[in-house]
Amino acid sequence: MGKIEVAAVREWKEQGSKTFMCTGRPGWLTVSLRVGKYKKTHKNIMINLMDILEVDTKKQIVRVEPLVSMGQVTALLNSIGWTLPVLPELDDLTVGGLIMGTGIESSSHKYGLFQHICTAYELVLADGSFVRCTPSENSDLFYAVPWSCGTLGFLVAAEIRIIPAKKYVKLRFEPVRGLEAICDKFTQESRRSENHFVEGLLYSLDEAVIMTGVMTDEVDSTKLNSIGNYYKPWFFKHVENYLKTNQEGLEYIPLRHYYHRHTRSIFWELQDIIPFGNNPVFRYLFGWMVPPKISLLKLTQGETLRKLYEQHHVVQDMLVPMKCLIQALHTFHNDIHVYPIWLCPFILPSQPGLVHPKGDETELYVDIGAYGEPHVKHFEARSCMRQLEKFVRSVHGFQMLYADCYMNREEFWEMFDGSLYHKLRKQLGCQEAFPEVYDKICKAARH
Repeated sequence: MGKIEVAAVREWKEQGSKTFMCTGRPGWLTVSLRVGKYKKTHKNIMINLMDILEVDTKKQIVRVEPLVSMGQVTALLNSIGWTLPVLPELDDLTVGGLIMGTGIESSSHKYGLFQHICTAYELVLADGSFVRCTPSENSDLFYAVPWSCGTLGFLVAAEIRIIPAKKYVKLRFEPVRGLEAICDKFTQESRRSENHFVEGLLYSLDEAVIMTGVMTDEVDSTKLNSIGNYYKPWFFKHVENYLKTNQEGLEYIPLRHYYHRHTRSIFWELQDIIPFGNNPVFRYLFGWMVPPKISLLKLTQGETLRKLYEQHHVVQDMLVPMKCLIQALHTFHNDIHVYPIWLCPFILPSQPGLVHPKGDETELYVDIGAYGEPHVKHFEARSCMRQLEKFVRSVHGFQMLYADCYMNREEFWEMFDGSLYHKLRKQLGCQEAFPEVYDKICKAARH
């Protein structure tokens, strides 16, 4: 485990450690829409670790390598009656990406972000040594790894909690109108631990459908909906029908279909790529062909098209305290005006590291996901996004690092707590080995 990576890092040292290191995985393969230019200039260390190593149902732990995808995890775990407490949506998301970046799901109001269900990380450090870290062993490193984007060491394995799974999700759909009523209802459902899943889809500033689900083995076959079948309507369109008819609904959805409910339409991104993709004729004849892999879209997209897309398209997840939700939705509406908006609640524990609440208490936060074409007049990506980032900083929120980030270095370290991270970079000799996280992900640093 990690022997090849240890050898590669030692070889880099012997050659005089002239450039920064990064993983050798091509930029177009990542699910982030950003294409990292650093891959061309840094020493690429190949990490082809894509196996599930062990499932220990007694300890309720799964041990996996970093390139294991969420599709792989659900296929194996669900087949033996287990699941991850937090299982982020898209099939191609990898464990390494979800730890080094972040991950969230509609169960996060109970369990937190993806990093909060991890119990151990195994890393190869800048000096070529192998280390295991947990909350009690090398704990500083354990808490500093999430969100660090591979700038403290190479992840070679992780241990993640597992919980017993059931076959179906009993999902309630509730249309809600009026922003205050939407935010009240959403907050209330997010605080109820008997809900296994809570999610909101906002179709305009005052119209939403709030969904709450519980896992179950019992099913009412008249209300069974296998939403993952290729010919089925896109999930967000199906949900919108409850709003249009102003009806509450109850459905039983197979667990794996629920987990990947937004995968076929890449949330609602596919409507901009294949506008007729939800047409029934297209779904029946060609539905099996979608979604195209994000990696394929990136690989075949030219620089001009990419720049055009960036100027006329937003893909952002902003994490803000739940108490600021009304204010945040007004800000999103005014600054970018993108709908639908994804609302996903999560608890953020008070732990050391880059991301934690302002106080010493665990706090309820919400992920506001905006994906699509902005409908504000004279949308200009840089100025509009900088405005939104400024608001998020002002409420002690965080921007997910997979997306385009327009902050300068000072603003970035105002948003994220770098105290532990910088201490460890110095301690572990990372300054010569890996770029700082800001230099790896922010536009200002890469242009």
